[in-house]
Amino acid sequence: MKYIKWFEEIGKGDINLVGGKGANLGELTNNGVNVPPGFSITAEAYRNFLVENNLQDRIKSLLVGLDTENASELQQLSREIRGFMAEGEMPEAIKADILEAYEQLKAKGVKTENVAVRSSATAEDLPDASFAGQQDTYLNISGPNELLYHVKKCWSSLWTARAIYYRQDQGFVQTDVALSVVVQQMVSGEKAGVIFTVDPTTGNKDHLLINSSWGLGEAVVSGLVTPDDYLLDKNNGKVIEKNLGKKIKMIVEKGDSGVGTEVVKTASYLGEDAVIESSLTDREIDKLYKQALKIEKIYDAPQDIEWAIAGEDSEVYLLQSRPITTLDLEEDDEVLVDSAAELQPVVRGLNASPGNASGPVVIVEDFNKLEMVKEGDILVASMTNPDMVPAMRRAAAVVTDEGGRTCHAAIVSRELGIPCIVGCGDATKILENNQIVTVDSTRGVVFEGKVKSKDETAEQSTGPVLQAPENIKTQPVTGTKIYMNLGEPHLINRYKDLDFDGIGLMRIEFIFSNVIGAHPIYLLQQGEGDLFIRQLSEAITMVAQEVYPRPLTLRMSDFRTNEFRGLKGGEKVEPVENNPMIGWRGVSRYISDDYIEGFRLECKAVKKVRDEYNLTNVNLMLPFVRTTWEVERALEILKEEGLERNRDFKIWIMAEVPSVIFQAADFCPLIDGFSIGSNDLTQLIMGADRDSGILNRMGYFDERNPAIKTAIQELINVAGKHGNTVSICGQGPSVYPEFAEFLVEAGIDSISVNPDTVNYTRRLVAQVEQRLILRNMRK
Repeated sequence: MKYIKWFEEIGKGDINLVGGKGANLGELTNNGVNVPPGFSITAEAYRNFLVENNLQDRIKSLLVGLDTENASELQQLSREIRGFMAEGEMPEAIKADILEAYEQLKAKGVKTENVAVRSSATAEDLPDASFAGQQDTYLNISGPNELLYHVKKCWSSLWTARAIYYRQDQGFVQTDVALSVVVQQMVSGEKAGVIFTVDPTTGNKDHLLINSSWGLGEAVVSGLVTPDDYLLDKNNGKVIEKNLGKKIKMIVEKGDSGVGTEVVKTASYLGEDAVIESSLTDREIDKLYKQALKIEKIYDAPQDIEWAIAGEDSEVYLLQSRPITTLDLEEDDEVLVDSAAELQPVVRGLNASPGNASGPVVIVEDFNKLEMVKEGDILVASMTNPDMVPAMRRAAAVVTDEGGRTCHAAIVSRELGIPCIVGCGDATKILENNQIVTVDSTRGVVFEGKVKSKDETAEQSTGPVLQAPENIKTQPVTGTKIYMNLGEPHLINRYKDLDFDGIGLMRIEFIFSNVIGAHPIYLLQQGEGDLFIRQLSEAITMVAQEVYPRPLTLRMSDFRTNEFRGLKGGEKVEPVENNPMIGWRGVSRYISDDYIEGFRLECKAVKKVRDEYNLTNVNLMLPFVRTTWEVERALEILKEEGLERNRDFKIWIMAEVPSVIFQAADFCPLIDGFSIGSNDLTQLIMGADRDSGILNRMGYFDERNPAIKTAIQELINVAGKHGNTVSICGQGPSVYPEFAEFLVEAGIDSISVNPDTVNYTRRLVAQVEQRLILRNMRK
């Protein structure tokens, strides 16, 4: 079957084929974890559905100029796209494959023909973005017609307003993301929930957190209930802390004649005692603890795991596992309370995302009231849902009646870096709109009034202050510079206070896609070249101002032809290549007659930033370099545009094509340094397509391969002799501690990583440097 992959056929390297959820279910299945059987409908089926119904161009045209902060515009766009998809016909070949796989699943001897139909996007469950709740899941689906209908519903959910907003906010190109659908045997969970293999609120890796409630796990994930909370010592499995929630509601499968699920009262379904008694026995806690350790070992990284328990033997089923994206949270400054003021705690709950904030309360009862939430407000709701993310992003803090520390509100708040208290019970009734409160999520308390900051208290000292327990993380000093990668320019406001030495890689393509939206050559043909220069320069300026005087290294455009064709007007000016990955990209574009004027527009924008705004911290990176002569020609063009390399204006090249390694000595006089693009370098040295799930699973695509390390060491050696710097941009050093150790030992000058791992990488590098110092002292 062309469009079907059984869990046994896929693994964690197959995200591009079956999305994050599908890839992880395959990985777990193949490692002996008890996953309910099922299959993935590949992302290719989704793409073919778009092609057969001529939807790609219609979607792209609607996305041009989209303002995701305009809620009504965003909702209208979502309705139009989802309307197109609802009208589309599923191709017969795809339909036949799905129904054949469904029959085979029933023939496997599963206990029910009911299935769960889950969305699995190719940008989902990633190490740096969870996409929690952004696409839809449908439970208790039965019969061929219902299955096909809900597969289309999943495809359509890729274009909900919340999903569009989240992708834009996280810096993903909208049309690059596709959607696979997971079809899995339905487990009628008697109890279910979530496990975090570290404490998500403190980042303590010696703790493990289990949330549990009655019925299906959606009640815990969505925050419908305040679940039971079990904090375990990860080293021995002993329960350190137990908080039993009031599990007033539960989600169950509909009766014999129904499809889907329904919310019922726990007391009427299980009895009054079930509302307050523990949903897990000691034996079940131990089972979950052991399964969690096994899964974390499979991935060698902290995990967010969904589970269910069913059957007379309390069999544990693992429904999903994904990396935790929010472990490097920083605590806010200590809370200082003026003892002369009578500050009254008005609401208490569970600390779900650390920090402290004061502001006016805005109670949100439904989606229509999201516009009421302004910058700096305290968002108070019964529970958040994915549609509320735009409002959460504006809020200074979030407080909810229901939910546990693994629910949607908690995960998203940690991702946004804002304080959050969940499970308060009746915050929406106790608090009032416009009431000024202070959210102290370190202690899980909402105070009435504004708690004075440290500066205010110092200025108006009226007596001693009460100081919250200190838990402020300080970052070590490292000889190796720690830079940060950045995609979307507006995200700098979220990350500007992290402890990084500069921007090691800012990709210009995100500005092309999400700010400008049109092909540079097309804009020139329309007489709108000045528009391109203005929009590009404004986006660069936004970041350069925030990080000044720290350096910002701007990588000039590295779209491939198929990506350039996705921009407005791109199909008119771009060729079709069979293998764009190693085709007309990078510097080869800049020096060719067909794009040179587009490159000049890029140069003029950079010149404008440096001259008109006096932001001399902006430097350049040339991508996908192959030869010295093309670099020489690109430098000539830069000089013609007033961007000549000098002491205050640095130019680097990407080292991702092996020819750069072999001829490093010839490149050194032309440039200031090299930045290793480890993905492309590994791909081209190993001859292994980085998008191939098969080769990834077999271990071919791994930057720790001796051949890759030899190439990196050679480049560092040669560059060092000529006085050039070498950096690396990618997650390898933070994913593989031994790779970071190799890089530092090899003499790398800097490491540039994604924002979520900046602090972790600095601590890791500091440890490596300290070990090297001790090792050298002992010699």
